[in-house]
Parts: sequence; structure tokens; C-alpha cells
Amino acid sequence: MLTSIVGTNWGDEGKGRMVDLLSEKYDIVVRYQGGNNAGHTVINDRGTFVMNLMPSGILRDETVNVLGPGIVIDLKHLYGEVMKLREGGVEVEPGHLLISDRATICMPYHKMLDELEEDRLGDKKFGSTRRGISPVYADKYMKKTLRMGDLLHFDSIRDRLEGIIEWKNLTVEKGYGHEPVDLDEIMAWLEEYGKFFAPYVCNTTEYLNKAIKDGKSIIFEAQLGALRDIDFGIYPYTSASTTLASYAPIGSGIPFAKLDESIGIMKAYSSCVGEGPFTCEMFGAEAEELRAAGGEYGAATGRPRRVGGFDVVASRYGALMQGCSYLALTKMDVLSYMKEIPVCVAYEVNGQRIDYFPSDIDELNAAKPVYEYVPGFNCDISKCRTVEDLPKEALDYIRYIEKAVDCPIKYVSVGAERDAYITMF
Repeated sequence: MLTSIVGTNWGDEGKGRMVDLLSEKYDIVVRYQGGNNAGHTVINDRGTFVMNLMPSGILRDETVNVLGPGIVIDLKHLYGEVMKLREGGVEVEPGHLLISDRATICMPYHKMLDELEEDRLGDKKFGSTRRGISPVYADKYMKKTLRMGDLLHFDSIRDRLEGIIEWKNLTVEKGYGHEPVDLDEIMAWLEEYGKFFAPYVCNTTEYLNKAIKDGKSIIFEAQLGALRDIDFGIYPYTSASTTLASYAPIGSGIPFAKLDESIGIMKAYSSCVGEGPFTCEMFGAEAEELRAAGGEYGAATGRPRRVGGFDVVASRYGALMQGCSYLALTKMDVLSYMKEIPVCVAYEVNGQRIDYFPSDIDELNAAKPVYEYVPGFNCDISKCRTVEDLPKEALDYIRYIEKAVDCPIKYVSVGAERDAYITMF
């Protein structure tokens, strides 16, 4: 079984929680795009873990975890994740973690350039996490990056890097007026963090191809959501990578593979980190109450998330773009305090009601939410474990969402703990 687990919205839907839950039935978990610009928070019997680059299956000793060629890797950050996991009793050793030799290294100067550009943009900034993701993907397509496989030939890195840094300093010095990138400092950084990961680097395409032939089951874990996709998201307020399920085989290094199913993750309400249009956004006390109830703060940045009611228009579009076989609805328990649950059922653009998700950024910016309210269940559902345990109003809300987005809901999360979920069918 080859399964993708993907976000249907702006990211932060709870993918890590679902990967941790479902990975018990899978042999391998693969991260296939993005970098350390978003985080997955997983709470289980071992504790609470926040991971940005590490596949969420790392918390299961018997699961092999792979960072695919579509990933961009900040070596220092990944090293920190390994150390924190080890402190928490999770052994991260070669064999338990495999890193593609084709994965791109995110260098310190990529992070610096991300910060310089966001500062230059000022009020027009994109809301970057300032972790170098857009600059490193840009350099990847300019064919001016190092890949993880280069760490296996460390003696030849300096010659290649010298030309790259000479080219990069044209922008750093003459564009931004910043002091130049120092080759010796970058080499020292690679020496300190790069050599540590050399034993983890291998040809993961060969490994995964053999695994498929041997009948192994694989989860493909995405970062962010459909609305942050570089091509089909709210451009230019997107990530720099392809966040869709259809990219999973490519970003994992096995473009010949075919997915068996795509599981879309969406929250029972809406949340968003970063800039850009967010039509269903709430403000003031209403927003603060929902943010506090859901603990809506970015796992990677700690920034307060923007929140709103469930957005039917965006979610239906996201489920379509992800080719979802079915959905997992997370954080259902957060809505327990609401007497009425707000649902954004359509947008109003220049006085006209629309039910499609606009591709034009000006149209999205002009969109206003059309809200309807459905009865709340107004009780604690965190102990529910079966459909029969749910109050009628909670079940009605689930069926309402299921019909509105035109995709069946298989899992409903009612808490952060590993067993706090309901299987609907």
C-alpha cells in the first residue's frame, strides 16, 4: 500500500499526528518536499515532539524513515532535531533514518538571504519563516547547490563551493550591501554538521524500489497544505515547493510508483500561519477564544496562527487538488465550547456570491466570507472513541462537512493523544 498524507488547506492541519497514528500499519515513512519551514507536533506515550524535517514515523522504532530528493535540508537544524529526539529516548541511527543523496543542502547564506529579502519587502513581505527555503529552491533550479551525496566526497566540496559562493556574493554584496559570504566559515559549518550525516546518506531510490517490489507499505508525508502549493496555491503567498499528493512519488525519488490512496487532513475549523488572503478569518475576541482553545501557535515559529470557521470553499478545492480518497478531520474537540459553529459556505466578491476558489490573487483579496451557523455540541468529546459515543450535534456537523466538501471523512481526531480518534467507517 502506497499512501500519501497531505494537507488540504493552508498547512498546520495535524498531519504529523495522523502519520504517527497510521504509521503503525506501515513499514516506511517518506518526507518528499519542503524543509524546516513548517512543523509537525506529535504527542504520544513517549512525550511531546516537534519535528520540522524529520518524518513523523521516527517515533516508531520499527519504521524506516526517509528524507527524499525533493527535500531541502538545513544540516544544523536537522542535527538539532536528532539530538532532541535522542534526549527524549528516541534513537535516530542510520537504517532508522535514510537521507537521499539527491536531497539539496540548505546553506546558512540561504537563510541570510531569506531574512534580507523579507526585511527589504517591509509591509509587502510574503510572511516567510526566514529559514532559507525559497532561496535554496531558487538555487536548486539554477543548478548552484550542494546535495547530500556531496558529503560522501568531502575533499572535493571546497572547489565546487568556491565558485558558488563567488556567484552568490554578487547578490549578497552588490545587491543587498551585506558583508560577503565567507568560504572558510561555510566549510567549517559543513565540517561540523555535514560529516555527522554522511553515514545516513544513500541511494534511497534503489531502497524504495526494492521495498515496493518486496511488498512493503509506504506513507508519503507532506508539509503544509494544498493552498501553499507553488503552482496551485495562493501565489505568491505560497511555499517554494509542490505540496500535492501527486508529487509524492517524484519528491520521494520513485517517479515510476503509483499511489493507492491519498488521505487529506483538515481541521474542524480553519487556521493559517503567514501572510496572504485568508477569507474566513476571524478577529478580536472571537478569534482569541478559538486560538486559545486550539493552541494555535506555529510549531516552527511560535507565531500566533490566524483562525476562522471551517472554510467549505477552500477545503473543497484543497480536497480536489489532493485527489483525496477520504479525509481525517482533526481538532474536533476544540469546538466543544461553541453553542453555534461558524462555517464559511461561500465567498462574496464585488457583490457577487461565488462557491469556487479563485486563482486570481486580487479576487481572493477582495473576497468576503459568507457564514452560516450550525448547532454546536457544547460538551466535552475528548473521551469519545466510537461513532456511537458522539453526541448527535457533533455527528451532524461531521456529516455536514463531509457533504459540503464532497469527500468521505474516515477519521475524526478528538484529542492530541495517540488513541484520541474515532474511525467513522
